[in-house]
Amino acid sequence: MTFSLTLSLSLSSPRSTIAFPRRLPLSPVEVASFPNPSGSATSDHHHHRRRRRPSPITMSSSDAARSTSPANQSELGELNGETDFETIVSPDGRISICGFGSLLSERSARSTFPDLINFRVARLNGFRRLFAHAAPIFFERGIAKPETKEISSLSVEPCEGESLIVTVFEISKSDIPAYLERELEFRFLAVLPETLDGKPFDNLAVLCARYSDEEFFRIRCNGSKDIYFQLYGRYGIDKIWRDDILPCRAYLRHCVLAAKNLSDASYNNFLDHTFLGDRKTTIREYLATTGSGIMEEEPPESLKSRYGG
Repeated sequence: MTFSLTLSLSLSSPRSTIAFPRRLPLSPVEVASFPNPSGSATSDHHHHRRRRRPSPITMSSSDAARSTSPANQSELGELNGETDFETIVSPDGRISICGFGSLLSERSARSTFPDLINFRVARLNGFRRLFAHAAPIFFERGIAKPETKEISSLSVEPCEGESLIVTVFEISKSDIPAYLERELEFRFLAVLPETLDGKPFDNLAVLCARYSDEEFFRIRCNGSKDIYFQLYGRYGIDKIWRDDILPCRAYLRHCVLAAKNLSDASYNNFLDHTFLGDRKTTIREYLATTGSGIMEEEPPESLKSRYGG
């Protein structure tokens, strides 16, 4: 059985359809070239430097039939269309999701996916977190501060030598279209997390990674300025992925609390392996300087539950 990955979004203009077309598989060179403007992140001041680990981004292959068996999972990379997502659906009709920001909170994850199962902690090697893209949802909820450029949400990008503590959980295949609609601005990657003691998972998980403005406009908006306006332009956002913006304050606080509630290791990992758009300043450093006071600020009453960590 197949399912459609065409998203029909309810916009204020006539209904728009945003498709995820099938594209050619990525080569190892293309995977390695995902945006990573300034190389490896700064060193960790609070933990020993870890040995460099290979990236868990899995490579695509156009030459062999894919299967969900572990032996063949290394053949899949970027998830571009229906066939790719079908490939990593488990025999019981579920797909694994990798959470690195708000989805570090099980409560937050369940507010989006009430029927998720097997929520657990994992490690993902070869990526760093990054506050470097504007998010319309913060404007909709009244917590964006464009006057101070505090409008950024969180993504990840490949970075050799980095390692993240994340969460993994399973959702039903029927929830995938809603997931894609929620995470429309991202590149979808198939990655292989591991347990905290280094054992690789049996199944691939979907990860929302850094995308690009050019691809978003051409692929997700079908080259339509009207669709882009409804999604981003009406909020004054003329560029999504940028390195000169700062985290949305309420959202950053939420993510930090989510990491802290997960475990001490997750908390420290978030502080030391999450960066501003400059790819130099860690969130630990930011909260101790320019962002001081953020953790003491309560979100608006109507958002206290959603942004409560």
